[in-house]
Amino acid sequence: MHKPYLIDPLDTMHEECGVAAVYGHTDASRLTYLMLYALQHRGQESAGIVSSNGHGFHVKTAMGLVNDVFDQPTLDGMTGKHAIGHVRYSTAGGSHLSNVQPIVATTGNGRLAVAHNGNLTNAFAIRKKLEDEGTIFQTNSDTEVILHLFAKSKKHGFVPALLDALRKVEGAYCFVFITKKRRAGGA
Repeated sequence: MHKPYLIDPLDTMHEECGVAAVYGHTDASRLTYLMLYALQHRGQESAGIVSSNGHGFHVKTAMGLVNDVFDQPTLDGMTGKHAIGHVRYSTAGGSHLSNVQPIVATTGNGRLAVAHNGNLTNAFAIRKKLEDEGTIFQTNSDTEVILHLFAKSKKHGFVPALLDALRKVEGAYCFVFITKKRRAGGA
């Protein structure tokens, strides 16, 4: 007779990461900070916020707890009505500064930042294929796979290129994105 596989919840449960986004508020960075502070239990390894004023990004990412990464002068300098943020518990990729999110990239479809929580179950296979095609990765996080799929998409425009990229990944995930012109969230 086959024995049931028992899972010890204390042995296997991990909180993963936390993502936050604010759209259209003059205190977007400060509100994002407060959301990340409330989500601190989801990840205590690193924290980051990217805000946009419609003309460019303000970026702050670092290893550590939310209240250690951000102080009042930093938040005062992160102007803009739109912001995304991330607290990390590493499930894919290691505990390294290069894996702190949000990740900012410039592509043919524009400059964007992304924060991600979840598990892309086919990320390793996609990454291997992209590396075989000459793609250079800066992190060992599966989040960067989405950025490369977005950048390589033949679709024009943010939403069509993003949908094209998302159709290629499998798993359970949540992403928040911010661009110079458009903010979008997705799950």
